[in-house]
Amino acid sequence: MSGGFDLVIRGRRVFATAGTGAWEVGVRDGAVAAVEPLGTGLSGTLEMELAPDEVLLPGLVDTHVHVNEPGRTEWEGFASATRAAAAGGVTTLIDMPLNSIPPTVSVAALEAKRQAAAGQVFVDVGFWGGAVPGSTASLRPLHNAGVFGFKCFLVHSGVDEFPHLEPEEMEKDLTEIASFNSLLIVHAEDPQVIASAESPSGREYSRFLASRPRAAENKAISRVIDAARRTGGRAHILHLSSGEALPLIAAAKREGIRVTAETCPHYLALAAEEVPDGATAFKCCPPIREDANREQLWQGLADGTIDLIVSDHSPSTPDLKDPEHGDFGVAWGGVSSLQLGLPVVWTEARTRGIPLESVVGWMSCRPADLAGLTRKGRLEVGADADFSVFAPEDSFVVDPERLQHRNPVTPYAGRELTGVVRRTFLRGAEVSPSAAPVGKLLRRS
Repeated sequence: MSGGFDLVIRGRRVFATAGTGAWEVGVRDGAVAAVEPLGTGLSGTLEMELAPDEVLLPGLVDTHVHVNEPGRTEWEGFASATRAAAAGGVTTLIDMPLNSIPPTVSVAALEAKRQAAAGQVFVDVGFWGGAVPGSTASLRPLHNAGVFGFKCFLVHSGVDEFPHLEPEEMEKDLTEIASFNSLLIVHAEDPQVIASAESPSGREYSRFLASRPRAAENKAISRVIDAARRTGGRAHILHLSSGEALPLIAAAKREGIRVTAETCPHYLALAAEEVPDGATAFKCCPPIREDANREQLWQGLADGTIDLIVSDHSPSTPDLKDPEHGDFGVAWGGVSSLQLGLPVVWTEARTRGIPLESVVGWMSCRPADLAGLTRKGRLEVGADADFSVFAPEDSFVVDPERLQHRNPVTPYAGRELTGVVRRTFLRGAEVSPSAAPVGKLLRRS
């Protein structure tokens, strides 16, 4: 046990599956080969001691990232997205089937995306498939080709090449997906409720918020739960923002329905009362809601109704945010936060007395479990040696120009955050934005 490792990391706060403590971690051939008490004396080709203010975390897993390449690479691309991921301690991400062109709704489109990503990725990358009208016959071939599940919208997606499903076709696709035990992940907002709501046009954030009411999420989530009940399929609620939907999800879980839910850093850190008029960097769908709603989401995490936290990194070019007029009705809806997710969530969690261990679980092993990534998101023997070195008491002020995202647009500009990712390791090798990318393209096992 004492020798033969490629890398040994020692620290007094190592977040291992066996518990947070003083551990020595030995890495061999890209995997964790030993986790032993500090003082054991493991030796390796490279040895590293954590600083007193540093902790070692398992690499984070982000299952909700819009990379947009090919087709809209000017919004974001695999190189820039994965550099940003690594800078934020994320070592694995799964790319959404839109807003790339073509969308990932066929095996040919999946292969086009893999070809675009090949040789560019600084962290490991997997892919979701898409479920759109008329694509039922393509679902099993995509599954066999290695996608981790299928995304659908119940409302307009924002791009015409990825149309939404009506509830009947959503249930039909969920039946098909259940036949090979895959997963349907759902953007759950009801178009009829939205159509009858206030117009979102203008600079007033309150009007935009009223245009995407909680009732739209609540109604759509009820439909997803009903479909999962009837089909026995696995369904996952994306980017939950409505605190009113939590009792629906909790009741479904108690009933044994196979439903899970995620939320995002912006819903946990930002509040509608704080959004300035015209500040379209805050626009996302579903929207950032009021402070009281934010606290409901934190409670949903604490009691297990919400399973995980992911970024929903949905960037665009600055002009699509309509900076000249600040019109929420025409601005692109999406928040860029891939690099900032961990410090954003930790900054908020610590003020509520929530331990870092809980945050790491919501952002590492829980997303890995959703996608069936058994070697990711955990620090234990046999797992991939994906780590981040994190200084939980250090702080910084967000400068958009220093982010690795392709476009420097973020609602966190000028915000002081606590927690700094100092180093990131992928399969035991430190990730450097100036070195050759060493990430892999993942397939469902």
